[in-house]
Amino acid sequence: MNFETAFWLGLAGAALALLFAFYQSRKVMSFSEGNEKMQKIASSIREGAGAYLKRQFKTVAVFYVIMVAILGILAVAGLASPFIPFAFLTGGIFSQLAAFLGMKMATRANVRTAQAASQSLNQGLKVAFASGTVMSFTVVGLALIDVSAWFLVLRFVFDVGPQEIAENMVMFGVGVSAFALFARVGGGIFTKAADVGADLVGKVEAGIPEDDPRNPAVIADNVGDNVGDVAGMGADLYESYVKAMHAAIALGFAAFVGTDLMWNSMFLPVALSVVGVFASLIGSFFIRTGENATQKDLLNTLRRGTYIAAILATLAAAPLTFFIMDGNWGLFISILVGVLAGCLIAYFTEYYTSDNYKPTQELAAAAQTGPATVIIGGIALGMKSTLIPVLIVSTSILVSFLASGGILNPGTEGYGLAFAQGLYGVGLSAVGMLSTLGITLATDAYGPVADNAGGIAEMAGMGPEVRERTDALDKLGNTTAATGKGFAIGSAALTSLALLVSFVNVANARLPYDMDLSLNNPTVLIGLFLGVVLVFFFTALTMSSVQRAAQSIVVEVRRQFREIKGLMEGTADADYAACVDLCTKSALREMILPTIIGVGAPIATGILLGPSGIVGMLAGATVSGFAVAIFMANAGGAWDNAKKYIEGGAHGGKGSDSHKAAVIGDTVGDPFKDTSGPSLNTLIKLLATISIAFIGVIVQFSIF
Repeated sequence: MNFETAFWLGLAGAALALLFAFYQSRKVMSFSEGNEKMQKIASSIREGAGAYLKRQFKTVAVFYVIMVAILGILAVAGLASPFIPFAFLTGGIFSQLAAFLGMKMATRANVRTAQAASQSLNQGLKVAFASGTVMSFTVVGLALIDVSAWFLVLRFVFDVGPQEIAENMVMFGVGVSAFALFARVGGGIFTKAADVGADLVGKVEAGIPEDDPRNPAVIADNVGDNVGDVAGMGADLYESYVKAMHAAIALGFAAFVGTDLMWNSMFLPVALSVVGVFASLIGSFFIRTGENATQKDLLNTLRRGTYIAAILATLAAAPLTFFIMDGNWGLFISILVGVLAGCLIAYFTEYYTSDNYKPTQELAAAAQTGPATVIIGGIALGMKSTLIPVLIVSTSILVSFLASGGILNPGTEGYGLAFAQGLYGVGLSAVGMLSTLGITLATDAYGPVADNAGGIAEMAGMGPEVRERTDALDKLGNTTAATGKGFAIGSAALTSLALLVSFVNVANARLPYDMDLSLNNPTVLIGLFLGVVLVFFFTALTMSSVQRAAQSIVVEVRRQFREIKGLMEGTADADYAACVDLCTKSALREMILPTIIGVGAPIATGILLGPSGIVGMLAGATVSGFAVAIFMANAGGAWDNAKKYIEGGAHGGKGSDSHKAAVIGDTVGDPFKDTSGPSLNTLIKLLATISIAFIGVIVQFSIF
């Protein structure tokens, strides 16, 4: 088979994914929206989310126009590929489209989930999870179109050679990265400003339940779930999925250039992704539960679906790799290692964040002595939780490198070629981890829908049995969101490593010498320090953004409680729109500086320290960003579930001093797990992509 022309199979896989997403969307829309009151609440959430994304897209459009102009000038000057401005647009448009369609479905599924939950727990799960698959399969489908179509256009329309295709591919993710950072930071600021403001004034000060219609920030809180946890997560994993394929394609060329397996190695990442579409689709049909299901039963059904998909993808990858790569079983082991690493990271994230296990239960017990011990315990838990994922990823890198033919001893004959093949194995490991994104992202995107459903049930005054069911789905959603973040962070680390290697290959091809990447080189060492401090500075910016935005919400909610007569008595309506507008303005304003830093830092570092300095910066940012992101995501997830564990009746239950302490811990954890932590995934990938895209400028104008 001629694998040079096989990339059309990527388009076939994309068509299957998008058709399944359309089928699932019709399935969701066939369910009832409930009564008029429920529909009115859902409409407010939908309008708020739509208005935010519309204004975000306008802000992003300005940035895109500027970036396309800059890239166009660089292309004319010969400092960048002439295809980059167009790829920047297509990547950004597809990423935005995936986020928009996923969020649009989520805001229509929330009320249907609430109504379905009034019939049975299984019906509620069915609607919420189906809406999650719309997001996930849309992401997968559009990403496969983006990668496959560009390869076919470059090769068969413009007759571009394999080396130039490989270099262009790793540069084409700039537009995807830019929007992913906007979506993650902006959506994260919106959702956590509303959440923190609603909790601090509503739960702690006023003593009213979560999602109480008397709380002026309640609609903004539900809007935030969609713009942050659905649209933001979708854009983030769209980026990881696309870039993992880009990097593996480039590494495949470098490893097998000049051999009969060159085109084969470039096609294999796309083939694995197509197989993952089939596996995810099949796995999704195994997610169902009985009416009397416990929290553990719900968790097990999602686990069953994801594990079945992972097993099917792995089983299919064995003959596929053997056929495409002429019997190279070592590459299959690399893929297997990536799949296992993703499952293990998800499991241990669940262990540290689910209240079914000891760590979160102990954190809930710490609430009995006040908010200080809850916060101290959560920070400690998050820090401890970094050890196992780092060991898993490290082991994955080493095993995949060696299994695919890599050699660690530079004095060995054939070291250069073997080293390149080992790095290709690492790239395939990242693709393997993300191959079943169709179902892993669905288990994450389902959570905000269940959360919104609970809010609608509360505000619409539905029966206690409905709220009990939506709470069970929401509680599970917190755990799946945490495992989804762990999965996203792990894949980001492997993808960033593959992009770092691609940067070295592209830079060495343009330089008249090979870079000195030893730690004895001051520019590498300085770059390491800059990469580490960049992670902490970026995190501080996003945390401060949430703080300022949340303060404005707290002030507004207090004002409404004070000035609107009859609000607390339930005889007057809150001004929900004011809080939504405040969150929107704050999020759009605050997301600009972190994005500018993410784009500008690698270019400035490259000009001041040269390409070797960028390698140090990327290494420092990837390693520290990986650890800090895990720490923040797991600490935040544990604080959230410790609060819910107490709300379930432990340590005094709702309204107790323990509950108030846990709520404060949760408000600290909100920006940890939903703003700063997830944004680091995108940052470390953006730094690498910008470095590759602007390599011509860096080589031309660097001081060293």
